[in-house]
Amino acid sequence: MKKLAIGLYAAVTVALMIWGFYQAIYVAPDEQTMHEVQRIFYYHVPSAMVAFLFFAISLLGSIGFLSFRRSQPGWAQVSDAWALAGAEVGVVFCTVVLITGPLWGRRAWGIWWTWDARLTTTLVLWLIYVSYLLLRRFAAGPQVQTLAAVLGIFGALDVPIVYMSNRWWRTQHPAPVFGGGPDSGIKDPAMLAAFGWNVLAWLAWGLLVLFLRYQVERKHQLNAAEEARAALEGA
Repeated sequence: MKKLAIGLYAAVTVALMIWGFYQAIYVAPDEQTMHEVQRIFYYHVPSAMVAFLFFAISLLGSIGFLSFRRSQPGWAQVSDAWALAGAEVGVVFCTVVLITGPLWGRRAWGIWWTWDARLTTTLVLWLIYVSYLLLRRFAAGPQVQTLAAVLGIFGALDVPIVYMSNRWWRTQHPAPVFGGGPDSGIKDPAMLAAFGWNVLAWLAWGLLVLFLRYQVERKHQLNAAEEARAALEGA
């Protein structure tokens, strides 16, 4: 039943992604200033939103691991698996943000990169979580999970800074699309629909990968625990 449910969910996700692509490329009208390049918006902003969500999941998992590591080791390992999965998927979406942003910037500003507050804080966020993944991949020892949890919490502190950067400081980055003032928001219904469908599609895809990655990490944890138990019994 689990495989069937995952298969159905994956099929719905693929359908949503195809529909979102159709809405963004063929249904939504050209933006008056940026024209075709503006269509990057339908992937850039949803990717940023979903990245923030998965970094939040990693944050909660990191807090859970630190909270349960002594009192309830089983729950701590579950939390750690969610923290790692959230960080990995978050980095994927943050990478998309850092690729699509300069593509838009090259057309809007005439340069690929500028040390704008929004761009710089996003790059710092990506570097922190890449460091988190490198720590989990290459470091060894009983304190790796604890150190990773602390780093994950530290990285999550940058998320609200990224979000508020173009509100707190004058930046080249466009003003907030939503909640930025009386003139903010998407006025064209077709553009708003294309944006909404792509948020839903990429969220569904991210949740699918998150769940699968969590399952793989939990299996790895259980196998490692069984090997350690067998080694102790053999000794």
